[in-house]
Amino acid sequence: MSKTEEKKLHTKVGDRVIVTSGRDKGKVGNVKEVDTKKGEVLVEGVNIVTKAQKANPMAGIQGGLVKKEAFMDSSKVMVYCPSCEKATRVKHDVKDGKKIRVCKKCGESLDV
Repeated sequence: MSKTEEKKLHTKVGDRVIVTSGRDKGKVGNVKEVDTKKGEVLVEGVNIVTKAQKANPMAGIQGGLVKKEAFMDSSKVMVYCPSCEKATRVKHDVKDGKKIRVCKKCGESLDV
């Protein structure tokens, strides 16, 4: 795969996901942003890192340590089904001529 190609991910912005590995294993959050070039997702309230922020008086930015969410690899998260309340894989079905994503365990639609 070349550097300019984009990866197909199993998650979309707004999906509810659960972290399957790492220090935040078991945490549930919503996907805020997806980077298809790197294959990473930004999940709300997960993978909090501390960054050193340099002060900039011209822009009114105060210096110090800032806690913020960082991107994590999409392979570390699974879609969280709201009806069966479990992590699930995604299955694709065609309904009324549209391709929708469905929970592999209970068959409930994941797309709104």
